[in-house]
Amino acid sequence: MKDYIIRAIDEDASFRVFIASSTNTVEKARKIHGTSPVATAALGRTLTGAALMGSMLKGDKDKLTIQFRGDGPINNILAVSNSKGEVKGYISNPDIEVEDRVDGKLNVGGAVGSNGKLIVIKDIGLKNPYIGQSNIVSGEIAEDLANYFTTSEQQPSAVALGVLVDKDISVKASGGVIVQVLPNIDEEVLTKLEKNITILSFISSLIDEGSTPEDILNQVFGEFSMKITEKKEMDFACDCSKDRMERALISLGRDELTQILEEDKQAELVCHFCNEKYNFEEKEIKELLNSI
Repeated sequence: MKDYIIRAIDEDASFRVFIASSTNTVEKARKIHGTSPVATAALGRTLTGAALMGSMLKGDKDKLTIQFRGDGPINNILAVSNSKGEVKGYISNPDIEVEDRVDGKLNVGGAVGSNGKLIVIKDIGLKNPYIGQSNIVSGEIAEDLANYFTTSEQQPSAVALGVLVDKDISVKASGGVIVQVLPNIDEEVLTKLEKNITILSFISSLIDEGSTPEDILNQVFGEFSMKITEKKEMDFACDCSKDRMERALISLGRDELTQILEEDKQAELVCHFCNEKYNFEEKEIKELLNSI
């Protein structure tokens, strides 16, 4: 079954919900980057969170970038998404290993670190992109994104993200939920909502048991008369191309390109997101030099 995201709102328009099933997307990322289990969980949660946040964008060309710069051994995680459900990302140290938590779960917080910055960049077609940031509070990704929404966007939100890694290190189940409170929410509804969303901490287990985003919506939010307003497929998709790599080479400048030509006679560029390789032969580099 393909991954997808649903968006829903209650009948009184007091809160909205975004739910993603992302197992195939995260498994695709794991295969591309050859991640260890804890790196798979960290990258998978970030990709799922980015895709959910990307689904909040309105324009077809809008993009959202999430970057975690923690003090843990992972060092850096980057994910880029758009409004179409497409997401891509990479992790600085994909083969990192850290001891599991005392409860036996993967220690994502220890791998990411509990100090550092979460940076969110929204490119929505304006002259300058919106850049927001907040402190990393736990390194567990979901808690950090919830803190970002509250402190940087003043948008009270609950975030749950989970990646279940199988014994063969493949991704068994992955998913995420973002719940956002709207200004006119009633205090009684808010109290009920806070009680209900505790089950979302088991999001990957729910998906592993076969629950779809619609099932989770009904199970957790059924009493609120929810209406699904949007459903879109989600996938790991990279938009790299040889043209983009040409522009990257040109941006190096004449001197560095000349040095590459004299020393190596060729160049190989690798996309950070999908590991696709682009080769430029001597003739092509000469043409790029002539174009500068």
